Amino acid sequence: MQPALEALPLSIRCARDYAAHARSRLDAQAWDYFDDHAGSGLTRRANRRAWDRVSLVPRVLRAVAHVDTRMQLLGRNQPSPLLVAPMALQRLAHPDGELGSALAAASQGAGFVASMQSSVPLQQIAAAVRNDEGRGPLWFQLCLLQDRAATLAIVRQAEAAGYEALVLTVDATIRAPRPLVLPQGVQPVHLPAGAAFHPAPGWDDVAWLQSASSLPVLLKGVLHPADAAQCARMGLAGLVVSNHGGRVLDGAVATAQALPRIVEAAGGRLPVLVDGGIAQGTDVAKALALGARAVLLGRPVIHGLAAAGAAGAAHVLRLIRDQLRLAMAQCGAAELAELTPELLFPAFP
Repeated sequence: MQPALEALPLSIRCARDYAAHARSRLDAQAWDYFDDHAGSGLTRRANRRAWDRVSLVPRVLRAVAHVDTRMQLLGRNQPSPLLVAPMALQRLAHPDGELGSALAAASQGAGFVASMQSSVPLQQIAAAVRNDEGRGPLWFQLCLLQDRAATLAIVRQAEAAGYEALVLTVDATIRAPRPLVLPQGVQPVHLPAGAAFHPAPGWDDVAWLQSASSLPVLLKGVLHPADAAQCARMGLAGLVVSNHGGRVLDGAVATAQALPRIVEAAGGRLPVLVDGGIAQGTDVAKALALGARAVLLGRPVIHGLAAAGAAGAAHVLRLIRDQLRLAMAQCGAAELAELTPELLFPAFP
């Protein structure tokens, strides 16, 4: 891994420009890990193309002098609808790892979702940002282990550290093996030695987690409307429309395509979030117009982190936020609630 840039590249005009800088600084194994996709990469490409297929339809003479990106999520006010998605082993990208991306998120008023397979202790991440009044939500992503006691031990650590919600990932229990030799000093610090992930979790496991923790639980990896309806019936705090960035099932539906049906099935009973291929502020505007409450950003943040540490990750988030503000102004939307399907062509991806 090459040293991170001492200053932000002058050539950067959008978040996607960071990818080339990140690739030049990561060794081949680290780049392949973060850039990985299932099969031929069909779903990963579909994620991006689905956002591109939808166009924004600007409005004129709307007298929008200022735009407001503030919103409320799980009862908490936050400055923007942006969150950093849970991503494992971020010290492969930069020595600061998850600590760098968490600080970047807090500096830009974005939320942060720490991964269960973080390479930095969850307590250290939380301690660095939880008292920042300008930060967004601080959540912890969880995968179920075969041993419920081991799962619960990690949940208790997250509760004690000050995390505000649990994000249960349910779409990656079965996947192709990914060979990865971790460099010295980089490891998933919270996984017990010999721990095995639950190979076939069910809705009863979700109910168990709800009863076992005082934290609100969101489900990540929902693509089918029937599953969204079940989330609502169970009283979950929210769901994330996600196909794991195209890393699990090649040929899975793109998240932008799935989003409208999920929103309809949820029926306003719980907030719907989305990730997958979102790389610019106009994508965020489209997602919100399709009914998402907020979005999660993955690879673009890692690219910024790899290229320039926390400053690079923060720059990515600022670029996307500023693009969102510009898109809102051009579409005549003074606040996020005014981003509606009428501003899209076609109305669905």
